Amino acid sequence: MGQKVGLEDVVRYFDEDGDGKVSPLELKQGLGMMGGELLLREAEMAIASLDSDGDGLLSLEDFVALMEGGGEEQKLKDLKVAFGMYDIEGCGFITPKSLKRMLKKMGESKTLDECKAMIKHFDLNGDGFLSFEEFRIMMQ
Repeated sequence: MGQKVGLEDVVRYFDEDGDGKVSPLELKQGLGMMGGELLLREAEMAIASLDSDGDGLLSLEDFVALMEGGGEEQKLKDLKVAFGMYDIEGCGFITPKSLKRMLKKMGESKTLDECKAMIKHFDLNGDGFLSFEEFRIMMQ
């Protein structure tokens, strides 16, 4: 899984109406589901600063520009946000069960065995889970 696929996953997670773009309200609600808090005005300002075509929405291209334009520190922060979306249980690892739930939220149906196989591919220490470091390597 390359970085662009990861960004598509992030856009799909926030994009509740499925139009391929993230509105300020979708950004606010998505962050709220992950335990973050953002006022609608703050979400509007964040999107306005990143919106390349002036439509008031974030597209996949805007996310790519954000990831490519930010320094290593920003990329690390963004990866931590993405990791947190998959670490539903808050245990510090992506488990097959949490991967299955997150993929289902994004409209992809996978069996638990398929999720175990996906994790096994990037599970460097063989514990059956993805740590943040393993996730970071996977996303590069």
